[in-house]
Amino acid sequence: MSTKGAAAAYPSAARISDSPCYLQYSASLKCLEEFGSDKSKCQDHFDVYKECKKKEREARLERNKTRSLFS
Repeated sequence: MSTKGAAAAYPSAARISDSPCYLQYSASLKCLEEFGSDKSKCQDHFDVYKECKKKEREARLERNKTRSLFS
């Protein structure tokens, strides 16, 4: 099995910029830069990002239910 074939099956698995949550991720980082790494001031951004990642994971699990490893 070649690495190239595996990459084609999951083209965006390793790139955060391909994630539906990229905007929330970026906002969290921007907040940290703005407030000098004071995490307490960025908690709202973290919560929004965490919720997005949760929904992204749930959607991925739902998609995977319909896929077969043997097809």
